[in-house]
Amino acid sequence: MKILQSMSNIAAKGMTYMRRNEFSVEDAQEIEQFLHEMTFGFLGTNGADGYPHITPINFVYVNGSFYMHGSKLGQKMSDVRANPSVTFTVAKEYALIPSYWTDPVMACPATAFFKSVIAYGEAVIVEDLEEKADALTAFMEKLQPEGGYDPIRTDNPKYRSAIAGVAVIKINVKEMTAKFKFGQHMPESRANKVMDGLGERGEGFDEETIELMKRFCPHHRAAEEG
Repeated sequence: MKILQSMSNIAAKGMTYMRRNEFSVEDAQEIEQFLHEMTFGFLGTNGADGYPHITPINFVYVNGSFYMHGSKLGQKMSDVRANPSVTFTVAKEYALIPSYWTDPVMACPATAFFKSVIAYGEAVIVEDLEEKADALTAFMEKLQPEGGYDPIRTDNPKYRSAIAGVAVIKINVKEMTAKFKFGQHMPESRANKVMDGLGERGEGFDEETIELMKRFCPHHRAAEEG
């Protein structure tokens, strides 16, 4: 699987992108599930003006590659044609953790729990109509799972010009890192205080964050296995 190969490449090259290794995730299934859940990320391209360009954009992750679509004109397309080396980042913040849940005085414990993935690779402008149709189908299945449209096929005259006219970018992933932060660095007593705080607050993704803490914190895994 390409994502596993990416992780192996990082290790082989001796590359370290994370200061806190306890937050690193190398489980391909965990990463892929997160990427399938998320609908947009941030494409980083190299601008001719010397500045990095960041474009928020919808995406799908299929067979180890990212796909995105848009106009054939514009900044991102010019950047990709000039320099195909890109980054792509996907992130989701689950919960803000106030400092006073674990310390009545110091601000230092304030933090955020999140998932993030950063991919490094080469962007390719897809020209094959069948591959473009497959990518656009993946977009519809992800963003409109209830259906309500004719299948996107190259032999359907209603779609032929649309498929040819839209730009589809594919990122062939060379390296990928994932960081899931859910209290792995906390001692059990502090983690328990945070979970109590999340349970009492009960907002947004707080309940889901509690379950993720139980899943990713080593002491909770050990307790459940025991």
